[in-house]
Amino acid sequence: MTWALIATKHLELRKRRGLVITAALLTTGIVVLVLGLRLIFHLTDPASNGPAGSPDIFSSLSNMLAEFGFLVAAAVGAAAGTTDLTDGVFRGLVITGRSRLALYLARIPAGLAVILPVIAVAFTVLCLVTSYAGTPQPTSVSVNSVPIPANFDQAGLQGWIRQHPQQAAAAFLPGPAGPAGPTPSSSPAPSGAAASQPINVLYAEYTDDEIAGSNPAVNEMVKIGLWIELEVAVGFLAGLGLGSLTGQRTLTVIVLIGLEIIVTPILAAHVIPYFIDGQRLVVGVALDQLRPAALEAPGLSGGGGPGGPGRVLFGGRGALDIPLMPTWAMISVIVGWIVGWSVIGAWRMMTRDA
Repeated sequence: MTWALIATKHLELRKRRGLVITAALLTTGIVVLVLGLRLIFHLTDPASNGPAGSPDIFSSLSNMLAEFGFLVAAAVGAAAGTTDLTDGVFRGLVITGRSRLALYLARIPAGLAVILPVIAVAFTVLCLVTSYAGTPQPTSVSVNSVPIPANFDQAGLQGWIRQHPQQAAAAFLPGPAGPAGPTPSSSPAPSGAAASQPINVLYAEYTDDEIAGSNPAVNEMVKIGLWIELEVAVGFLAGLGLGSLTGQRTLTVIVLIGLEIIVTPILAAHVIPYFIDGQRLVVGVALDQLRPAALEAPGLSGGGGPGGPGRVLFGGRGALDIPLMPTWAMISVIVGWIVGWSVIGAWRMMTRDA
């Protein structure tokens, strides 16, 4: 595999202008459109329209980039895996004596060099608007409409609960659909019903609301950006391997779209007895578990909370109602998909009849 070969494959993909333009419109185009309209609305009527950037918009567009990025990358990978066959030049490449393995491996950096910068530009625009045209960082956290000072650690929150028992009881007592379970029948002093719950549970609820109402810090934005790029890279490699295996671009794209928007949501949202380990083998489940804590996963009816169970686009992906897998297992699934599809694609390239 030489640099010239990689550059040639990169040029072949870039010359597919329809594919590149579609990829840009479905990622960068949507982000620019949404944020641009919000900027215009805010400038024309700031009293009725808030700032262009907000934590909710940041989370929604980041989740959109991850979803659309996976699908667009799969389409680019499918094109990279089948371009020689559809153009009728595969036999000519083989006759030249070039290594088939090199021909396949050259497509990986060439394709990633097409799709990753597009996603990076879209996410950079989102981060800039969120940082410079967004809501100012709040000084308090609203927990069930009760303001609590921001930036508490666990000990600080425990001290505030002791000093403000009535506010703490109103903040942490669950309502009709609250997350903390049924209302306790007895309330030990001095913090009322809030003291009957473990401080780590209360702190988790506090930090969830704090993250949901605050713009992510720079280091958290970097983590989210890397997570999105990982989703995109996995989608590309899966599309490349499956495209090389089937030799058909359309079939490959249809299969991966079905995996992303139908199979993954079902397996992530429903526990199938005796098949939980099989459900965890789906890469979308592992990638959702890897979701950065500062990225809110909005629910179908209000939000599932940042960094944890929550439904995102396409009707439910990321619900994660199944038990979470160990970290080593999650990493193994992601690495397995990357290596597995690369090996399958390379094997098919080396054994295909010219």
